Amino acid sequence: MKILRLTAVMEATGLGRSSIYKFIAQGTFPKPVPLGERAVGWVDQEIEEWISSRIAERGLLK
Repeated sequence: MKILRLTAVMEATGLGRSSIYKFIAQGTFPKPVPLGERAVGWVDQEIEEWISSRIAERGLLK
């Protein structure tokens, strides 16, 4: 298991910071894990699953 910081999540998903936090607020994106007083990260597997679910939705959107 690996923890990804925001820049790595942005690079992996192609989303910007504000979009990521908007999706978190909507409950459609994995929540970050607190790493310290002012640091958060995301579990890499959760991000990969989110990307896979978006790809799977592509087949449904015709």
